[in-house]
Amino acid sequence: MKFPKILVPLSGDGAGADKEAIELACWLAKEVKGKIYVVYAIQVKRSLPLDAELEPETEMAEKILSDAEEVAQARDCAVETDLLQTREIGPAIIDEAMERGVDLILMGTGYRKRFGQFDLGEVVRYVLRNAPCRVLLLRQPLVTDEKQ
Repeated sequence: MKFPKILVPLSGDGAGADKEAIELACWLAKEVKGKIYVVYAIQVKRSLPLDAELEPETEMAEKILSDAEEVAQARDCAVETDLLQTREIGPAIIDEAMERGVDLILMGTGYRKRFGQFDLGEVVRYVLRNAPCRVLLLRQPLVTDEKQ
């Protein structure tokens, strides 16, 4: 399979999922000289205007996107980054995918538990249900006491 346009939404979780997703996207894109779009979405509370100045969140988002560019550059790969401000992250990812006509959404996620069970989280579930293209989910391994 070939994926000339890949969207990589970042979570900013710091567990390495974002870095590995960028590296995998670079590897896939090099096969076909494809384009990689990297996005990070800031969720804006409904009590604020959508274009509100969210300085701490914006600084953190710019750092996350800058780190993604460095990972891609180390792989000799160019990425186009974008910072989104949105009410809901899942629909924003789907809108970006449709607007850019991507062939693949590649998402990295950590291993999270909720109520004692593995949980994908609301954003991943939304993307899996509504994506107009293929979705590749790169889940981090389960961390046990032995690995720590």
